[in-house]
Amino acid sequence: MDTLLPQAYLIGLTCLLVIVAALVGTQLLKVRRDEVNLIKLEKGGANASTDAAQLYELASVQLRKRLYPQATSTLRKALKQLDGEPNEAKALIENALGFSLAAQENFESAISHYRTALKAKSDYPVALNNLAFAKQRLMQEEEASKLYKEVLNIDPKNKTAIKQLQQIEKTKKTSPQNEKNGLGF
Repeated sequence: MDTLLPQAYLIGLTCLLVIVAALVGTQLLKVRRDEVNLIKLEKGGANASTDAAQLYELASVQLRKRLYPQATSTLRKALKQLDGEPNEAKALIENALGFSLAAQENFESAISHYRTALKAKSDYPVALNNLAFAKQRLMQEEEASKLYKEVLNIDPKNKTAIKQLQQIEKTKKTSPQNEKNGLGF
């Protein structure tokens, strides 16, 4: 009986360490894969490429690595190379460019690119979510709410839109109450 507690403690600690090691290992593999892809694409001349798909692939890796200025530049090059590509390709690149700009807190420009993505593909829930988020960051809550509802018309189970709508509603409920108490900003 005296050895049961230390054994349970050691087993629990070992299990916890195995879980942490698995999580860290998975993250390291993802980072390593992105590093290898980035090096391969850069050595392969993707940055100087005239192929929009290859430029988009490079920009995607740059976005995952949070190299937003480089991704912005690469995506702008990809847009220039979009001759004869389907509208979906333009929508993907415009949305990614908007995301890159939003990550640099340039929400006005991001909104412009999200709108262009939506012109290319009107039923694009990711671009709608991103547009709504940018509107939210610019304190345009009503427009953001309408956009999230539009996302839910396209994809009723969209977790991002549901969560953000709930947050907007929660903010609306607490905002007037704070103003009544003299705490409004």
